[in-house]
Amino acid sequence: MSTIPVGGLVPRAVDDAADLVVRNARIHTGDRSRPAAEALAVRAGVITAVGDDRDVAPHIGPETRIVDALGRRAVPGLNDSHLHVVRGGLSYVLELRWDGVPTLREGLAMLREQAARTPKGQWVRVVGGWSAEQFAERRLPTVTELNAAAPDTPVFVLHLYQSAILNRAALKAAGFTRDTPDPKGGQIVRGRDGAPTGMLLAAPGALILYSTLAKAPALEDEDRKTSTRHFLKELNRFGLTSAIDAAGGFQSFPADYRTVVELAAAGQLSLRIAYHLFPQTPGQETADLARWIGTVRPEDGDAWLRLNGAGENLTWAAADFENFTQPRPELTADYETEFEKAVRLLMEHGWGFRLHATYDETIRRDLAVFEKLAAEGLFPAGNRWLFDHAETVSGSSLDRIAALGGALSVQNRLSFQGEAFLRRYGPEAAATAPPVRAMLDRGLTVGAGTDATRVSTYNPWVALHWLVSGRTVGDLALRPPRNRVDRATALAMFTTAGAALTGEEHLKGVLRTGYFGDLALLSEDYFTVPEPDIPHIESVLTVVGGRIVHAAAENDGLDEELPPISPAWSPVAHHGGYRACGPIGRSGARQAELLGEAAAESALHRQWRAARGLTPDTDDGPALGPCFAL
Repeated sequence: MSTIPVGGLVPRAVDDAADLVVRNARIHTGDRSRPAAEALAVRAGVITAVGDDRDVAPHIGPETRIVDALGRRAVPGLNDSHLHVVRGGLSYVLELRWDGVPTLREGLAMLREQAARTPKGQWVRVVGGWSAEQFAERRLPTVTELNAAAPDTPVFVLHLYQSAILNRAALKAAGFTRDTPDPKGGQIVRGRDGAPTGMLLAAPGALILYSTLAKAPALEDEDRKTSTRHFLKELNRFGLTSAIDAAGGFQSFPADYRTVVELAAAGQLSLRIAYHLFPQTPGQETADLARWIGTVRPEDGDAWLRLNGAGENLTWAAADFENFTQPRPELTADYETEFEKAVRLLMEHGWGFRLHATYDETIRRDLAVFEKLAAEGLFPAGNRWLFDHAETVSGSSLDRIAALGGALSVQNRLSFQGEAFLRRYGPEAAATAPPVRAMLDRGLTVGAGTDATRVSTYNPWVALHWLVSGRTVGDLALRPPRNRVDRATALAMFTTAGAALTGEEHLKGVLRTGYFGDLALLSEDYFTVPEPDIPHIESVLTVVGGRIVHAAAENDGLDEELPPISPAWSPVAHHGGYRACGPIGRSGARQAELLGEAAAESALHRQWRAARGLTPDTDDGPALGPCFAL
């Protein structure tokens, strides 16, 4: 498209003109040799100039698109180092998101509206991204409330790794009866008559939760593509330009990867994805890995979609659980035998891997296997490998990880589960969960991510706020200043560290000539906005390889058009994704509004209890919870 000259930047007839120029920005480049700039140019997906107007002027041709940033902060595109993006995309448009919803009352109203438009045979599903602690009411919905909101439509509400709540119609659709046995590691809560109440508990494993969710109807192939494209667009909304997919349970290769492969082939991905392969069947993990090694290899693909290795499970027996409402699980005494076979196979064939490990007890056992293989020269051997999560990793284990050439990826799971962790392990353990500062002080590569979508939200600014503030979404301070990081360090964990975990540190993560043209213009200046407002930052312009993949505010309409959301009754079509509430530091009235909503919800709940004789039926006013008691 032709562009109008801006601020003296006159188009020239040059053969190597830039496709895109962004100017008048406050650019945080992430490049130590040039940390700040005002403008940059991108051609054929790569940055060709960084500096000021004089530096980009020679790159402007008649077809160059010039975007005036209006003084906004620009940062390198964010890279979530642990996101279940492939799995999340396959069902995104079917999910009612409570991410960012401030009150349970509002969440239930959304659910009631969605149930009314959901066709027969389909479910309403709320699948992760929220916590009871984010609500003004500080509680979960009840089964009775779900039955009232949706008498005939199945409703499945997942709460973290801990539980799921089903209404009466969902119990029937899922086939739960008084004769259904409890699965291993899970509990079906039953009433006095032995019938399921609608509450499922991870005790401690989440298999009962995910296997129940898997009974809900899935999308057909074309709708999967549309769903994935809209999910990627939602991620672009927050400035994400890359993600490392951590695979996960019920994500089979190659069947569940077909959608992103076909989108990549058609040039329709708006997010760079490096993916992992996760053996799904206990007992045949090593055979699956051997089969994959014979057909694909790490770094197969291109800059948009590439294989990064195996994990986050290599063998099921070696994986612990992260349900902090339950005691730490004791893993089998002999899991190392098969685990060693899997690790040896990967290292001998040049495959990197990532490992889900919540507790230091698990990490120490895994490290002993690695040290045994190190005696044979297999560690460190140049293969990229890392531990994920590592909430209770010890200093001695960190030293051993460094010696073996490993890295780490941490997620803000405790911004959603922090209160449960505190109750079980106490304030001293919570202060160093995970020990981010100790990891960085040892010179380890530490990527940051969200672990979305079934626990944390996919909004990376919630995770950045957690890294900087040490606070949960319920505003509980867990990590003291000695275990927090400054804003620039937190941002680097979401940019340069993520690039290093995929071996792409020479291609992305900083805004430098020769690197990918991946950046985001922010709605608020991340470096100066009040700390409580960090979670409310969004991107007003997200660029991936010079393509404008998301545009908002003054840039609205500059991005690529997507096909309409399908099916038309999709919750995302009516409610959107993450619920933006706006910076809290700017509206004292919003606090009063939340208090009023919570009081109204509390009054309704009190009426329900009074009708059942569970509390006196008096007119003394709404029964406020302890968070609002004066």
